[in-house]
Amino acid sequence: MGKLDGKVAIVTGASRGIGKAVAIGFAREGALVAIVARTVEQLKSGLAGTILETADEVKTAGGKALAIRTNILVEDEVQAMVEKVLNEWGTIDILVNNSAVAAPGPFSETTTKRWELVIGVNLLGTFLCTKAVLPTMMKQRSGSIINTSSGAADGRIRSVTGAAYGTAKAAVEHFSCSLAAELGPYNIAVNCYKPAQGVATEGYVFNLPPDFDKSRLVGPEKMVKAAIFLAQQDASGVTGCVARDEELIQWHGLS
Repeated sequence: MGKLDGKVAIVTGASRGIGKAVAIGFAREGALVAIVARTVEQLKSGLAGTILETADEVKTAGGKALAIRTNILVEDEVQAMVEKVLNEWGTIDILVNNSAVAAPGPFSETTTKRWELVIGVNLLGTFLCTKAVLPTMMKQRSGSIINTSSGAADGRIRSVTGAAYGTAKAAVEHFSCSLAAELGPYNIAVNCYKPAQGVATEGYVFNLPPDFDKSRLVGPEKMVKAAIFLAQQDASGVTGCVARDEELIQWHGLS
């Protein structure tokens, strides 16, 4: 019996990287997984990963998947995505806000358009997806919302991902804590996790300078154990937590 048997999960940014690994991990634990992202066919840039490929891997792992192309910056598309999940499976138990985009390079060279995109995908997208699932979770008085942050949110070291990315992720962390307090009476857990070290996602590696030491990076699968733990929570358990994956594993004795 899986830890998430019968649970319905939405994972954004699931065409590659951490989102893809989490979606597959959830499916192996018995969850029904909506694979949400924009990419349905191989990008001309060469960046690998599509929602259809992730859905196929979920099914190969014995799970059920629903691939839904969604621009999380368009509210109507987000609402339509949620309605499609509800029409297919009747409920939503878990939301993983994982979609992300960065703006590598110095702040002095960051354009307004790029800044708005980074803040939009990382913060506004999290807002829109969360708001869309809340009516269902509040009505059923249960649910788990997992927001994905980054070490860049700490702001104490220079990050290759750029100032806009760290700013957005810091805001996501604050949002998570504020929302956890508000949704506690509805038995909804809201938590935020981030990697303890750099993760070799396709998008991250794609933007790295040629001389970057990739041996310091870990695979996206490293985040799955912590995500599965958080997906099992409601307001009676862990909520309002902002932590690195390794901290969650150590604190809660996850094997």
